[in-house]
Amino acid sequence: MAEAERITGTPETGPESRPAAAPATGGNAAGSDEAGAEAGGAARKGKRRIGTLFLVAVVVYLLDLGSKALVVAKLEHHAPVEVIGSLLRLEVIRNRGAAFSIGEALTIFLTIIAAIVIVVIIRIARKLYSLPWGIALGLLLGGAFGNLTDRIFRTPGVFEGAVVDFIAPAHFAVFNLADSAIVCGGILIVFLSFKGLDPDGTVHKD
Repeated sequence: MAEAERITGTPETGPESRPAAAPATGGNAAGSDEAGAEAGGAARKGKRRIGTLFLVAVVVYLLDLGSKALVVAKLEHHAPVEVIGSLLRLEVIRNRGAAFSIGEALTIFLTIIAAIVIVVIIRIARKLYSLPWGIALGLLLGGAFGNLTDRIFRTPGVFEGAVVDFIAPAHFAVFNLADSAIVCGGILIVFLSFKGLDPDGTVHKD
C-alpha cells in the first residue's frame, strides 16, 4: 500500500508536509516594516557629502588666496598684462562692492550677507547626501570665504576692506577666482533645483 501511494503521488500527512504558519500581522510586524523602510531610505541616501563640500571649499579658497597674493605682489601699480591680446588682461583693481564691482557703497552690508551665506551653507551641510550639491555648495563656500577674507583684512579697514579683482575680459567687469566660483556654484544650484534634486539626495517632481 505504501508503495502504491509513493507511485501515485499521494501526499504525506506528516508534520513536515504541513504548510508554514502565516506571519503575524500585529504591531510587531508593522513596527519592523517601518524600521525596514527607514533603513532602506537611509541606504538609498548613501553617505554624507560634508567632506566633498569642505574639500572643494578649501581648494577654491586656497586658489583664490594665492592668486590674489601673487597679483598684488607682481601686478599692482604696473601696466596690465595682456593674456589674449586685448580680449583678456590681468589688471589689479581694488573693489569695495559686490562681485563685478556692484554696490561699492554697501561694503559692510555685503560683508554681513557673505557671513550669513556661510552660516546657511554650514547648516545645510548637516543633511547633505548629494555629491553635485556638495560640489555646488563647496564652490559657494570657498568663494564666499575668499572675498570675506579681503573684507576683513584688507584696507581701508575691518569689514570695509576692498576685494582684489584682477581678471579683466574685454567689455566686461573685472573679477577674481572667488567671484567665478560663486557664479559657477549658483548656476549649478539652479540646474540641480530645476532637475528636482535636493541636498539630501532625494528627487522630487512638481
